[in-house]
Amino acid sequence: MTTPSEPPVPSLMALMRASPRLAPATTALVGANVGVFLVMLVFGAGFWHSPNDVQLAWGANFGPATKDGEWWRLGTAMFLHFGLVHLAMNMWALWDSGRLVERLYGSWRFLAIYLASGLAGNLVSLVAQGDRAVSGGASGAIFGVFGALLVFLVRERRQVDPSEFRWLFWGGAAFAVGTLALGFLIRGIDNAAHIGGLGAGALLGLALGRALTLRRPVSRRQRVLAGATLALATALFAFNVPEPRYRMGEELQARVAIAQFLNDEHRINDRLREIFQAGKTGSASFDELAGDIEADVSKEYQDSFEQLAAVEVAPTVPSAANLEVLRKYALLRGGAAHALAEALRANDKEGVQRALDAMRHAPQLAKAASAAAAASAAASAADR
Repeated sequence: MTTPSEPPVPSLMALMRASPRLAPATTALVGANVGVFLVMLVFGAGFWHSPNDVQLAWGANFGPATKDGEWWRLGTAMFLHFGLVHLAMNMWALWDSGRLVERLYGSWRFLAIYLASGLAGNLVSLVAQGDRAVSGGASGAIFGVFGALLVFLVRERRQVDPSEFRWLFWGGAAFAVGTLALGFLIRGIDNAAHIGGLGAGALLGLALGRALTLRRPVSRRQRVLAGATLALATALFAFNVPEPRYRMGEELQARVAIAQFLNDEHRINDRLREIFQAGKTGSASFDELAGDIEADVSKEYQDSFEQLAAVEVAPTVPSAANLEVLRKYALLRGGAAHALAEALRANDKEGVQRALDAMRHAPQLAKAASAAAAASAAASAADR
């Protein structure tokens, strides 16, 4: 009785050059990344470079935002790119390596490697970068694809053509090492995501690997050990994510309050000019002018101060200093407007001039008072 012969080992180069229809997950991922980039262009992103605030609005990974409950950013950041060059380089690497790795592992396992590596890379970046950088891009996930490829080649090195092994293994290793080296030399490259993705991809390559031939199946022990190592490493990073220096929710709350105050300030100043014009033309008495200033200027500033004071944010929030300056400014302007109304009622020309001077110098006084308060707080903290 004869046993059927095992199919010949396929050529890896042939698998790599196969029709895109045989690598649907890779094609879909490239399409998704390009599609997101094009949609962002329509809504104002830059073609060559997108500012951090645009990337942040679309779901980039950023400590104060991600650690403020927006953990979904670990996933969305994988599909955001900062410009055409960034996108083109990543998509070339994904297309070049993804088709082969998808054929070797199967579409669903390849997709799991890609997405899980991207998430792991962004998690490592979150721990390593702290609150310093807004990060995005597919490179962490792509490094995971290369990690899975290198692990596969090492495990199956006796089953594949030696020339193909040398070409693919050393080419992939050179890409990974070279890119990591550039990351240490050039600012703005998220090496933490690269290293995290590479490690996760290598472990997933062991846990989800498929053997080329029946002669060398992947052992169950190897799969379990690789999966347990990945789970443990992920848990260690997840439970050691540092507290954010500030929370993005508080920063956005401060920005909304500041924007509202600036709108109110424009309206109050327009009304104040109308009142002054009425005083110049003599169309209103001093008592009427004083009443208008009390109702439409002094009270409005008092209301604005109370609205700003109701916004409680940590001192480390970037907009906290501006918020404090505007609080003091609103208080000073409101007080000066009240003094102006009182001076008008008393027909006190010197009092009117002092009040006008106080209103004019309110911005400088508010900044000086806020700076002095900040210096005092810093000195107290140092003493403690």
